Amino acid sequence: MRLSRALIFAMSLSACGFEGAPVSQTGVGDSTGSGNSMADGGGVSSKSSASILSFAVFGDSRPPNQNDTAGYPSTVISSIFSNAQASGAQFVVGTGDYMYATTQSAVDAQVALFMQAQASFTAGPVYHTMGNHECTGYTDSNCPLGTETPNVKAFMSKFVPAGVTTPYYRIDKDTTLGKVKFLFVAANAWSTAQDSWLKTQLADLTPYTFVVRHEPSDDPTAPGVTPSDALLNAAPFTLELLGHSHEYRKLDSQHVISGNGGAPLSGHGSFGFLMIDLRADGTVSVSEIDASTGMPKDNYRITAVGRAAP
Repeated sequence: MRLSRALIFAMSLSACGFEGAPVSQTGVGDSTGSGNSMADGGGVSSKSSASILSFAVFGDSRPPNQNDTAGYPSTVISSIFSNAQASGAQFVVGTGDYMYATTQSAVDAQVALFMQAQASFTAGPVYHTMGNHECTGYTDSNCPLGTETPNVKAFMSKFVPAGVTTPYYRIDKDTTLGKVKFLFVAANAWSTAQDSWLKTQLADLTPYTFVVRHEPSDDPTAPGVTPSDALLNAAPFTLELLGHSHEYRKLDSQHVISGNGGAPLSGHGSFGFLMIDLRADGTVSVSEIDASTGMPKDNYRITAVGRAAP
């Protein structure tokens, strides 16, 4: 008899002491030995009685044209951060593409504008995923060393957490429902080392796993999309947060694009961000928020293994 991934996951949690609702944990986030795992115990929220972890997600905050620093969407980005804070986000997750630059001067100027807008968010840290514009700009580009272009050098010096030495990394959050891990996959910095790292992180079963990657599966030209998909398809996880397409789009209950963070929009829609809440009942609420009004435009709930919640 073949067991479903969800059932295997539930059995694994039970074997680890997660019978029913996962138990509270402390001291999580120990290094895996790869130098790219970060402990962060700031996961318990008092936002509301129904939410124990709240964070915002945005992506693709770049100007419309190459080296177009004058067209940088600072107003949109600032609005996203201010509305995320007003919505109770404890931290923010970026899905990639914070610049559109090919020269050192343009990279420096656009990064400075982004950091100025980000500074308005004071509730907690901001964690960033690498996009193709943090490599060469091309979707099929690859910068595994983190030193190949001014763009990736800026990403490594300004956008990854202190102590992280690779473009990919893990963040852990403690909650009363157990450990929540975030895996930041760099599809434009793919290597055998990252492949092994992702395999190891996915094998470390936690009650909730959020995977953050820039390119969605329908754009596999990025070097890390196909190999990381192969690993994700064989492992349980809660939700994959994506960008690259300049839109908000729910692909299915387990995959959502948040790429409407300031870059020219793809088709209809508006600039916005996601608010994600881990609720006390164990479900995860996903809401699309309009950047200009702060009002929700869509909402759905999923389970810990990414199934639609009743």
